[in-house]
Amino acid sequence: MQLLQKTIDRIESLDKELMARARVRVDNLIKPINSLGKLEELAVQLVGITRNLNPVLDQKAIIIMAADHGVYEEGISSNPQEVTLAQTLLFPKSVTGVCVIGRTAGAKIVPVDIGVNGVIPDDAGVMKRKIKNGTANMTKGPAMTREEAIKSIEVGIEMVNKEVEKGITVIGTGEMGIGNTTPSTAILSVLGNYAPQVITGRGAGVGEGGIAHKVEIIEKAIAVNQPNPQDPLDVLSKVGGLEIGGMAGVMLGAAANQIPVVVDGYISTVAAILAASIEPKAKEYFIASHASAETGGQMASEFLGLKPMLYMDMCLGEGSGAALSFPILDAAVSMLKNMATFVDVGMEI
Repeated sequence: MQLLQKTIDRIESLDKELMARARVRVDNLIKPINSLGKLEELAVQLVGITRNLNPVLDQKAIIIMAADHGVYEEGISSNPQEVTLAQTLLFPKSVTGVCVIGRTAGAKIVPVDIGVNGVIPDDAGVMKRKIKNGTANMTKGPAMTREEAIKSIEVGIEMVNKEVEKGITVIGTGEMGIGNTTPSTAILSVLGNYAPQVITGRGAGVGEGGIAHKVEIIEKAIAVNQPNPQDPLDVLSKVGGLEIGGMAGVMLGAAANQIPVVVDGYISTVAAILAASIEPKAKEYFIASHASAETGGQMASEFLGLKPMLYMDMCLGEGSGAALSFPILDAAVSMLKNMATFVDVGMEI
């Protein structure tokens, strides 16, 4: 809890004075005011985050949290749980979706075993921060202890701190965990006060019982554990996942280090809701990448209060949407730095 509290204490609101100066520059660039739309808003936000009128975002990383879920045994997914381990081992080989998309943006991929139900070899190229071999079955009791929930967040913070020490200037969130749309939907149901049947989707593939069975499992987990919606740590520990906590920690860590964090899809957005529930100022550092095709994706984004930049019908996860969004951040920075003003070109408007 000590690292978490220290991190929360370091999170400050964005530099509004610098943002106002950036807005003046953007409005005086050789274009009609607001004609570059969200790109203008993004540029101003990046100035406020970095405390720099010329933000530098040349070192990018996507931190991928990988973990398994005890609720898998309830038949909520059609995919073998072993896929979590297999895919985690493939990230260092640079052959997965996020890896090939991230490569085009020059992003470093940082896979983290925070709770995979399996053995990760020491030489696999995966950061080994396993808290335990997946969560417990949340239909029978809490997914994890409160201490484990806190530890999962602190692992995410630790990963960001290490990457910042290496010079990383922008972070993307990613995850891997078969069945993790189930705890994500449970968290969103509790924190957002949504009925599970309204926000439950297929995920990577539902089990034989279909979506109706998945809804029943989520409702049962909430009924058994009675998570307190006013206590995000209680919600995470009772119906959450280790990788979800890890991503929330990544977001809090990025905010504490005053670097932008690009939020991926549905599961990342739920983690962002958790992070913002723990420290509301952290949300100022979040950039929503894409609108997930998952059923609860739109409601999660609306509840968080962030509008995604891209609408690509994607639901892969891994951080793929964050990777795809990195060039948009680069474009916003380039606009701010390299585009001429009317004064520069001798025009009076």
